[in-house]
Amino acid sequence: MNNPFETIEARLNNIENLLLDLKHKPAPAPPEKTAQDELLTIQQTAELLNLSVPTIYGLVHRRSIPVMKKTKRLYFSRQSIMDYIKSGRRKSIFEITAEAESHMNKSKKF
Repeated sequence: MNNPFETIEARLNNIENLLLDLKHKPAPAPPEKTAQDELLTIQQTAELLNLSVPTIYGLVHRRSIPVMKKTKRLYFSRQSIMDYIKSGRRKSIFEITAEAESHMNKSKKF
């Protein structure tokens, strides 16, 4: 029969080796937040938009900018802010002309 102390010692050595492997193995990187997940404070939003904090408060008051409010804090979704910025995009002369020609062609068919 095997000596039970030898079996225990072998198992302890195995456990020790596994622990050392885990200790020296690099920790997995935390999942990166996507731009859509990221919440911004009012100061971060002001920096992103290159506006002052009072201007951001004014936009919130006029309900011009998408915002979430929890207790007395305001939070802004980075993706919502980017969509807000893009919604104000003005069409180029080329896009307006192409759109007008498209409408003209449609109306000629009828």
